Amino acid sequence: MTDTPRLPLATYHARTRHRFEAFAEGPGQLDWDAQPAPFRHYPGAPTLALPLAADRFDRPYGQLASAPKNPVVPSLESIGALFEVSLAISAWKSWGPSRWALRCNPSSGNLHPVEGWLLGHGLAEIPNGLHHYDPEQHQLENRALLPPNDDPPWLALALSSAMWREAWKYGERAFRYCQLDVGHAVSCLSHAAAMLGWQLRPATLPGSTLNHVLGLDREQDFPPSRYAYTETEEGEVLLFVDAPGLTLPADIPATLNALRHAQWFGHPTAIDPAPGYRWPLVNQAALASRPPEGAETQPVSRSTVGFPTFPALPPHPTTRGAAQLFRQRRSGQRFDPKHGLPRADFFRLLDASLPRSGPAFGAQEDAPAIHLLLFVLRVDTLVPGLYLLPRTQALAAPLQQALTHRFPEARRVADAPTHLGLTCLLELSLQETQRLARSLSCHQDIAATSAFSLGMIGECTPDTVNGDAYRKLLREAGMIGQVLYLEAEAAGVRGTGIGCFFDEPVHQTFGITDTGWQSVYHFTVGLPVTDARIETSPPYPQREQTAP
Repeated sequence: MTDTPRLPLATYHARTRHRFEAFAEGPGQLDWDAQPAPFRHYPGAPTLALPLAADRFDRPYGQLASAPKNPVVPSLESIGALFEVSLAISAWKSWGPSRWALRCNPSSGNLHPVEGWLLGHGLAEIPNGLHHYDPEQHQLENRALLPPNDDPPWLALALSSAMWREAWKYGERAFRYCQLDVGHAVSCLSHAAAMLGWQLRPATLPGSTLNHVLGLDREQDFPPSRYAYTETEEGEVLLFVDAPGLTLPADIPATLNALRHAQWFGHPTAIDPAPGYRWPLVNQAALASRPPEGAETQPVSRSTVGFPTFPALPPHPTTRGAAQLFRQRRSGQRFDPKHGLPRADFFRLLDASLPRSGPAFGAQEDAPAIHLLLFVLRVDTLVPGLYLLPRTQALAAPLQQALTHRFPEARRVADAPTHLGLTCLLELSLQETQRLARSLSCHQDIAATSAFSLGMIGECTPDTVNGDAYRKLLREAGMIGQVLYLEAEAAGVRGTGIGCFFDEPVHQTFGITDTGWQSVYHFTVGLPVTDARIETSPPYPQREQTAP
């Protein structure tokens, strides 16, 4: 990827916008029998089975925002629980001869470009070094091992993207979806860590450093192919774990550099040896959005992220355990068009999406930059129409001014919590709101048959879309999406992320003429209609058969 020409990210974003006249460039057809491999393995690497132990560490979902009295000490068992409710398989689905896996972390098209990694030293029962997480078998593959030393124990998690899994289906827009999925996965890991009483702290790294650390630039290890771009993985984010008995390495650059000289094991399996298309724009966007090579290696300070001050989110009234909720998360495929959402549940969902430093957004890498444009359809006592939820008042001021000019009769929702700032921009009939929601989300019924849907509008100034800030913006949208997924499940309904929407028509509908604001992700929440023909089976039946 280092020879890929530089690309202005504003150009990438503009080129990959869907329009009523035409979609962004993508494959003309799909051969589902030749889909890229959904799991990557490292044959030849020693493996370490992880316990399925999440239920032993479960605690009520409603209590995750508060630290437990006795945080869990990191161990093979607790680390197994962390992965089990974040990146693992949650169930198998089958319909006739077709069988596919669902995972705890959401993914566009269920294609799962995100790969998980564990790095650590001084952990009981886990060798020092770098380990790839294999969700198919729920195990660690010991990719690079280091000898023991006297340094204090430390633990970090990392994510990478095999972008061809998304590009195979979505073409040039795939880079966007990969970053949304990274945001989903970061939020999944952060929530799973909170269940154990741990916190995650992202780190800034120079340019391609994470690729070096994860061995993703070891060309000699990857399978030879005429189509090397299908096998490329891109290092995305490094998250240090704050937990009892752990400390940050005293010299993070030296600690990470040692992995380059470790003993390496295994060779990655192929993702797609015979692709039908090629999308060089995806690799160009990846290169252009890397951190600068001269960036300083250091943990992100929570004080510099810039979270606004909001009242503490009240504990959720659900009594369900966090582990249960994480594993039951699904994307709704159809919604009951007659089912509405109680007003209190709607306000709770919006409140949970506000940027607070906790399990939802505590691992965010940059200041909040996204607001919500809402299509309210069936929320008790709320008039259908277009609404705005500003997620930070300071940043929202210019956006609110523009929208108020477009909607002179805009008004605050009187009995909504004051700190939400929820504003009704325009009252419409249910049918008109449905028509808009459906047409703007690529004519998908799920945006119109739900209780409400929304578009996430992000600040896309020249600074925002320059370098890794563009990745961080899309990841923030993915993190918001995961919060909405979990809160919907807790409320007894279901959410669905919508990556396909008509970018500019969304702006036109809401009267946004400033190109410094761009639509980045859509989402919808409603009561799911299940398909009884699809069978569900446990995630790891091989473990259940061999369990004592």
